[in-house]
Amino acid sequence: MCGIVGYLGSGDGLEVVVSGLEKLEYRGYDSAGVALIERGQLQVIRAVGKLAALKRELVQQRGTAASEAHCVIGHTRWATHGKPSENNAHPHTAGRVSLVHNGIIENYLALRKQLESAGDVFHSETDTEIAAHLLNHALAQAATPLAALALVCEQIRGSYSFLAIDSQRPDRLLVAKSATPLILGIGEGEMFVASDIPAILAHTRRIIVLEDGDIAEVRLDGVTILHHGQPVERPIETIAWDPVTAQKGGFKHYMLKEIHDQVQVLADAFRGRIELESPQVILPGITLSDSELKAVKRIVLVACGTAWHSCLLGKFYIEELTRIPCEVDYASEFRYRSPVLEKDTLVIAVSQSGETADTLAALEYAGKTCHTMAVCNVLGSSLVRKAKSVVFTQAGPEISVASTKAFTTQLVCLYLVATSFGMRRGTLAVEQVKSVLDNLTHLPSAVAQALHAEHEVELVAKKYFKARDFLFLGRGSCYPIALEGALKLKEISYIHAEGYPAGEMKHGPIALIDERMPIVAVVQRDPLLVEKMISNLKEVEARDGKLIIITDMEEHAEIFAGLKADIITVPSLGRLLAPIILTVPLQLLAYYVAVLNGTDVDLPRNLAKSVTVE
Repeated sequence: MCGIVGYLGSGDGLEVVVSGLEKLEYRGYDSAGVALIERGQLQVIRAVGKLAALKRELVQQRGTAASEAHCVIGHTRWATHGKPSENNAHPHTAGRVSLVHNGIIENYLALRKQLESAGDVFHSETDTEIAAHLLNHALAQAATPLAALALVCEQIRGSYSFLAIDSQRPDRLLVAKSATPLILGIGEGEMFVASDIPAILAHTRRIIVLEDGDIAEVRLDGVTILHHGQPVERPIETIAWDPVTAQKGGFKHYMLKEIHDQVQVLADAFRGRIELESPQVILPGITLSDSELKAVKRIVLVACGTAWHSCLLGKFYIEELTRIPCEVDYASEFRYRSPVLEKDTLVIAVSQSGETADTLAALEYAGKTCHTMAVCNVLGSSLVRKAKSVVFTQAGPEISVASTKAFTTQLVCLYLVATSFGMRRGTLAVEQVKSVLDNLTHLPSAVAQALHAEHEVELVAKKYFKARDFLFLGRGSCYPIALEGALKLKEISYIHAEGYPAGEMKHGPIALIDERMPIVAVVQRDPLLVEKMISNLKEVEARDGKLIIITDMEEHAEIFAGLKADIITVPSLGRLLAPIILTVPLQLLAYYVAVLNGTDVDLPRNLAKSVTVE
């Protein structure tokens, strides 16, 4: 979940690495550092806090002149072992080696004890420093740098990727990859290493995606890759992303930009995948044959965090459109409870990054028994490579740590999957499919209209941003949206918030309601649920709770007559897609409450974009 950048070439390597780290700061920001070889000398500079602290330290130590460092590595950290401190910041150095690392070395305590008994002295609490010491010894013992890397990888256990430089060989970068992402970039007379594509996109579009078990020696004249000791050739891919898409586009924060991006990315999520006249859904990444699909007796959705909420709504889509029983599991719990999996079970893992360690582990566990599918945003990610079927969300880069457009595009993809399965299994008639897909084509415009309520949401936020507790309520398919609204608020504003099924409110949470608590109710146009929801809201009002109603019922004045509430209205687009549209005001509410409280919206404390450890 940390950010790694490396450079080898004739340019100002320090500037390239620091600017690359800025693109990755969403992956971790409790400390940062660089190591460089300049005029034959190895220098390491680190600082606690966000990248701005490192930049200040660089100016203080080196001034503002361009560097002559042509071999540089850098890292921005999200702490796993050891508190945020200068000593625990990467890079870590041992003898001739300086090294940066993502992931966790599980057997680091045993290795540290061995190394200390041999006389090695450690200066941090981290597991990463182990790898630096091991590589320092291995380079002195092995015949080649690749042989040294292999020796290190034989000794360590866990999920890791690391990048190192050797002061005695300043003409190369040393790389090892296992379970956490790492890519190589091929430039004109220069080479790059990074943990994510945006870090190097300004310099090259030609990349190599390393596989688990790869080690590599990167030189200006080429790359040598070994996979479990055997030479391999990895394909060079050309990335079509425009670097401008990763910029704020005039918005104050990435999060606000990405909320507004949803109008476009929701269209991208289904563009080219549906035909209305036929009608049909085209998802070539799904490899299940018709006979295999008809044999599926159960679907299990696994995910973490926001993606888990998308799975909860995906369950509604799948069960209604396919009539296949569906379960939702936290990926972090899934494999530890000895789940019952059979050949007729389909496991769908959902992840924005495709690198979430718990979700990867769940998918790998399921893959031993049954067919697996990934719903993911990142081409070439670990989840995508391990799943048997894949549906890409096509949301583009999501920079803000709090997920918005990744969430809603996941919902669209699960909607498409459910529709496709319903067609292929014969549970949906042709006219039903046409209606379902036609509604989907109107989703982007409905979200655009929902965004028109932004000013109203901001005014509501100004009324309640000082509250210390919020309760979010929903019924049916809006219950997952209530959970997501509560999560967004707590993630970026640090205000305690809970999501609950409205019918469960009287079984405990009602004790918390008083005149200081705002209650956000998500109310969709559903005759079976509206009347019961209004009864719940009257229970809130009777206890002086402050009501905020988010609804797709334009005739709300009559329906909610007598209730004292702030009411935000969005367009109506049918029961299945209503939750996606109703999500937008909840995202805006969380955003404006956080802004008014002065928090760092895009980089909330203690969180990272891609959680690559358990």
